[in-house]
Order: sequence, then structure tokens, then C-alpha cells
Amino acid sequence: MKLSSRGRGCCVPGSRERGPPPRSPFVHQLRFSPLEKAKIAFMTLTLFPIRLFFAAFMMLLAWPFAFIASMGPEEQELEKPLSWWRKVVDILLKAIMRLMWLAGGFHWINVKGRRALPAEAAILTVAPHSSYFDAIPVTMTFASIVMKAESKDIPIWGTLIKYIRPVFVSRSDQDSRRKTVEEIKRRAQSDGRWPQIMIFPEGTCTNRSCLITFKPGAFIPGVPVQPVVLRYPNKLDTITWTWQGPGALEILWLTLCQFHNSVEIEFLPVYIPSEEERKNPVLYANNVRRVMAEALGVSVTDYTFEDCQLALAEGQLRLPSDTCLLEFAKLVRSLGLKPETLEGDLDKYAASAMKMKKEKVDLKEFSAYLELPVSHTLESMFALFDENEDGVIDIREFVIALSVVCKPSKTLETIQLAFQLYQSENGTITEEDLTSILKTAMGVSHIDVTHLFRAVDEEEKGKITYDDFYRFAELHPHFAEDYLYADQMGAECGLQTSSLSAPNGICTDFSPENAEDRNKPLQKKLN
Repeated sequence: MKLSSRGRGCCVPGSRERGPPPRSPFVHQLRFSPLEKAKIAFMTLTLFPIRLFFAAFMMLLAWPFAFIASMGPEEQELEKPLSWWRKVVDILLKAIMRLMWLAGGFHWINVKGRRALPAEAAILTVAPHSSYFDAIPVTMTFASIVMKAESKDIPIWGTLIKYIRPVFVSRSDQDSRRKTVEEIKRRAQSDGRWPQIMIFPEGTCTNRSCLITFKPGAFIPGVPVQPVVLRYPNKLDTITWTWQGPGALEILWLTLCQFHNSVEIEFLPVYIPSEEERKNPVLYANNVRRVMAEALGVSVTDYTFEDCQLALAEGQLRLPSDTCLLEFAKLVRSLGLKPETLEGDLDKYAASAMKMKKEKVDLKEFSAYLELPVSHTLESMFALFDENEDGVIDIREFVIALSVVCKPSKTLETIQLAFQLYQSENGTITEEDLTSILKTAMGVSHIDVTHLFRAVDEEEKGKITYDDFYRFAELHPHFAEDYLYADQMGAECGLQTSSLSAPNGICTDFSPENAEDRNKPLQKKLN
């Protein structure tokens, strides 16, 4: 796949124009100067253990208060105003939690705007979601959140969670998404009898470079919401915890090693939906996102949690952070196609491409090939493959890109299909063919495959078969890292990663739209 200039338009901050952000929202890199490394080493030996002990002590101190206050209240009692003693516990717990954050270096928390009353806005939508430190506004407001039911069984933490009366999502219940949405609607339409619900509609952590697609769970009730934006204006960003970058423990260590950590919470004016927005939660979510993006001064993009899974899927070809395949996957979904269910159609598309051989197609022929009408979305997809902007594309590149999106962790299956598309009558491909294949499979504009091709072509014939490539891959399972990444991406692909137990780690996906996805095994992050 080529990175066509027409296919990679930039977003104006906060505008309705949507396109890929300036960098992948799922990648976070940290680079330290020698002085910063020396400071971290000094703080590790001095302040870090003290802060860690004090923060843990504050959480332990909060536990008995939360335990007593959350013992056995009936639902009807929860909907009543807090009794005087619960108000006292509320104040005590907020103070203890504030001391815990103080121990972590958050000496002051800058709050802008006014938090709406529950009767004014039953739901608080918070973005961008970038770290488990986003729990700061939760502990400040004690608003309810949406959590996995299993969370209440975690020692100490589970008791604190139960105190804020969350909406629990059950993994074992096949109907959990519907029940969660119904519970949110019931609480949101209770005229302020329930605490406000705080939801992170992005559904996963990003690096705050843009706002990704909002899931509609918070907007289905059709009630007014109050947007809340988070900022961490620190010189060194040790806060951000994304899928690809420093792990949870490393982020905790680095953050506690900073003398001061800044956080800014801004409560924007309550957003009252129009009648059209009440009927269309997706429209409502997009419009609220636009307002929040304008306040933050960042762009919006239609990248989603599923794109994050694609970018970091397990496989021998790891996608670079600037891959165009995320944009391609977004356009595939915009056309009404679901990559997860397209494997059956992939054979049909491949068979048609083989018949065309090296023939190129124009937009009209591409439309007929996909059996879809010409639209702005289809034109954008066409432009991704139109490297020379001459109005024609190689349909084989589309098939390879679609194979990667449909089967992101099955590298060799995609390469085998690509060989079938590019091979000559004697079943071989050239170095130029391999370049085209890997450029498309990785979604980049330039790649040097000379070292890889020569390593596979042991007999120096100037051409290789799929069997040659397969044998080489079996002997060198890390061939991409050894022969491609070192030359093409350098330090960019040397990102540190860690395994996650949930898409946001401790920060569970607060959007009910994603509740069913928790049942699926997560892809591991690549090293």
C-alpha cells in the first residue's frame, strides 16, 4: 500500500473533517536525556520508595471506611439522599484519596469550570483516556463508573469500587451489553436520585494526540451529558499508558520519580442533545467529541479500539506506528464491511484479482469489483492505493491489505496469498515483487527488502518461490525484525511493551458498547 497524499489528509483541530492523526494514537515513546536519567536514578533511591509506601498506606486507610459504608444497603436506600454519617465518610474518603495523589506528586489539581448537578447532567463523559491516572476525577467526584463484575472481588480495590455504586458488567452473562445500557438509562433518567455516571467513551487508552471514535453507550439514554476534558501539561510525559510503549509498572515508577506531576480537569458546559441526536446516539457521540476536541485543540479521527487490536496483533510482520492500514481498516468499516467477517469474501476477491493479473483498474472498475456504489468513502480508499495519482490502482494491493486487516496475526497466510497474486508461471517472484508485497502488507510508502530477498535467495537466482520464503521463515521466525525493522524503522520499533490483562489495563473499558469484547482473548503486545 502506498501513502498517497490524497489518501492521508490531515485533520484541522476540532473540525468535522476526519482523517488519520499526525501519529498513531496507540503508541507512546519516552526518550530521556542523560540529566533526566540521572534525576530518575536519584529519585528511585530516595523519594520513590517513600511515595510508594505512603500511597499504598492511604489506600489501606480508605478500605475500612469504604467497607463499613458499603455494607448491605438496599437499592432503594442507594437512591435516597446520603445520610449524615455517609456524608462524613464521603468527605473522609475524598480527603484520603487526595492525600494518595499528593503522595504521587500531584501536589495540586487544577480544576476549571463547574461540575453540573446530577439533575442537570446525569452522565459525565471524560476524554482523552490515556492512563490509570485518569482515576483522579473519579476519586474527586465519586461518580459511578462502569466496571467488570469481577472487579468487586479484588481485595481492597474491590471494596473501594463498590462504594461508588458502579454499574457492573458480567462476563458470564451473554446479555450483559443490553443490561448495562438499560441500567445506565435507568440511572440517567432518575432525575438525580442516583450519583452521576462517569464514562470514558473512547473505550481504550491513547496518547492524547487526538480523540478516537466515541462508543455510543453514554449517549444511548439521550439525556444531557457534561463533557470533561483531561490534560497532563508535564514537560516529560510519564503518565501516558498505551498499548505500545512503557508498561503499567514502569509508568508508575517513572511518574513517582517526578518531583511534580500536573493534571488539569476542565468541566465543559452541559451538552443538551437535539431531538435528532436523541434518536441517533452515534451522531450525538460525534458532536460531543467535536466539542471536546475543540476545547483540547486536537484533531478527531475515526480510529477505534479495533484499530488498536489491528496495529498490535501478534504476527511476524509488526505494523509500524505510521502504517496506512489503520486508515484502510477504518474505510473498510465505513463502507459497511466488517473485517472480522470478511475472510469468506477474501477468496472471491483474490480469485478476481488473479484473473486480472497485472491489469490496473480505475475508480469505476474498482466500484464494480467490490459491488459497491461510488462514494466519497470509496474514493478515499481508492486514493490510498493511487500512488502516482493517475487514476488507476493495482487491485492486488487491495487484496493484500484486506488480508492483513482480516487476519492480522496470520502473516504467512497473507504472504502466501500475495505470492499467488504476484508469481510468474513458474511460481516465482522478483525482488521488486517482494517490495510491493511487503510495502502493502505493512502499509508504508518505502521499504528496502534487499537484505531479506538475498537471504531467502540462497542460490542467487534473482527470484524466489513461496516454498523458499516459508523455509526461511521457519528457520528465522523473527525475519522481519532482523531484516526489515532494523533498517526501516530504527528506534521507532524498539518500543517497550507489556502484556495487559484488559484493553486499558486497570482502567477497564467504561463504555458498555465494549462489554462483550471482554470475553474475547486479547492479543499480546509485541516486543
